[in-house]
Amino acid sequence: MSAATKRAVVLLSGGLDSATCLAWARAQGFTCATLAVDYGQRHRVELEAAARVAKALGSSDHRTVRIDLSAIGGSALTADIAVPKGRDEAAMAGAIPVTYVPARNAVFLATALGFAETLGASDLVAGMNAIDYSGYPDCRPEFVRAFESLAKVATKMGVEGATWRVHTPLMELDKAGIIRLGVSLGVDYAITHSCYDPAPDGRACGACDSCLLRARGFREAGVTDPTRYLNSPEG
Repeated sequence: MSAATKRAVVLLSGGLDSATCLAWARAQGFTCATLAVDYGQRHRVELEAAARVAKALGSSDHRTVRIDLSAIGGSALTADIAVPKGRDEAAMAGAIPVTYVPARNAVFLATALGFAETLGASDLVAGMNAIDYSGYPDCRPEFVRAFESLAKVATKMGVEGATWRVHTPLMELDKAGIIRLGVSLGVDYAITHSCYDPAPDGRACGACDSCLLRARGFREAGVTDPTRYLNSPEG
């Protein structure tokens, strides 16, 4: 079956990276189903953004799955732990931050894997990035390749000979490069959401790692940042 007639499942958080991934997959000729995960995150406004992005970028089947990772906690995104603010690049490149959600991408990809198998799709698309990734271990190429090996032995399709592929088109791009790619593919970043600790009205805080990386990316790409910030990021 050619790529033009194949289906892919795209993990869609509603953020800048995953929106770019969906646009990329559509440009590759994939018919894309999208999967958002309601995992008990404090920034639940991203689920609304995911639905907007799915509609705008032509998802054929958008699903939101509830998996309550707040039940195990361990992260500033799912528990009563302060989200770090105002960190510089050196701090972001240091130890794995408290915004790391234990095993999140393993859980997300496993869920996408199950969804894909029900569709007869053997391609997954995800926004892992090894450059502007805030130190998360489950955003590295080693993790992605290991998951592909797992998929082959963990699924009916795999043991029957299907070749599972996890596409990570952003893996080697910095945030500016991701934005340039998205702009070239027609992504409207005004409908996306990246902030870890948004205000009640949905505005981005402007100080968490995600906001700072996003704002820097727009500056370096030379693209106007459409984000509504509570406090404008410095720089």
